[in-house]
Amino acid sequence: MTHPELYRNHSTHKKTHRLIPYLLLLCLLTLLSGCASAKDPDTSAASSENSSGNPHKLTIMLDWYPNAVHSFLYAAQQNGYFAEEGLEVDIQMPADSNDALKLVAAGKADLALSYQPQVLMARSEGIPVKSVAALVRHPLNHLLVPAESAITGPKKLTGKNAGYSSIPLYEAMLRTMVKYDGGDPASLNLIDVGFDLIPALSTGRTDGIIGGFINHEALILEKEGHPVTSFDPTDYGVPDYYELVLVASEQGLLDSEDDYRKFMNAARKGQQFVQEQPQQALEILFAHEDATAPLDQAIETKSLEILLPLMDAGKLPFGQQEEKSWENVHTWLSENGLLSGETDSKEAFVNL
Repeated sequence: MTHPELYRNHSTHKKTHRLIPYLLLLCLLTLLSGCASAKDPDTSAASSENSSGNPHKLTIMLDWYPNAVHSFLYAAQQNGYFAEEGLEVDIQMPADSNDALKLVAAGKADLALSYQPQVLMARSEGIPVKSVAALVRHPLNHLLVPAESAITGPKKLTGKNAGYSSIPLYEAMLRTMVKYDGGDPASLNLIDVGFDLIPALSTGRTDGIIGGFINHEALILEKEGHPVTSFDPTDYGVPDYYELVLVASEQGLLDSEDDYRKFMNAARKGQQFVQEQPQQALEILFAHEDATAPLDQAIETKSLEILLPLMDAGKLPFGQQEEKSWENVHTWLSENGLLSGETDSKEAFVNL
């Protein structure tokens, strides 16, 4: 890049000597520029791979033991969709179903599965979590009553025994449903049955239960010879809420939002696979069942049939959330005294 004439005339040696430092500097700058150019393509993927080029690790905490609703995660893992995004995802089961939100808020997990109302309730308590995707777009938790009973609507529970699973949210849902249907919620005999929802209904201890899911408890009751009639809470004054959402901490979003976007790219591919190949997706799920919670394949097959239309976002991308849904749920929670403090529904979610 230098001119040969500078070296042919010995009489200009001093002048040439003075040019050498500048020439060296020019070479050094050219070299550095070349190095920077070589690194530029990798900068966009910096958060997905560490300095050694290995995939970036993410931990996701399930809401419960692995079941049909989680099929898209195991499909994304098994089919390499996470790996294609430069991610290594560790899918974990919580020791307690209430732990997922706490673990994500504490930075013990990157992502967690939870429920839309719980996210708003947690934020009202100052817990810095946000929903990043709506996975099941409508309630699975319905009022369940024996199919042969005379209860033809929530108002018919007036003065009767109703079981719920220890959660004030479910108690509020049932009261709303009964009132909306023209009954007297104050006359309900509410019984906290904990996790014993199925025996509470099958033995006649209660006339109805809230907290049982149409893709789980309702199917088990039917299999055991106790068919039920279900009443959708959204038909009786409860806002149409997202049953299952994907949650991150606010700090996690600051640190790893690009990785979470890539996670959702893979999750969408996983859900598409489940929609197109449901039986293969279930086979992948069954291979990952937890030893402490073995799956009933017939139940999970029916469960997935129920879930797929409820997870379908239509023209929207899988996981997309709508502001109006968050506003409606926030209003209902506030009216029922379920929020501990002030919280802005617009700040409770972000679309990736």
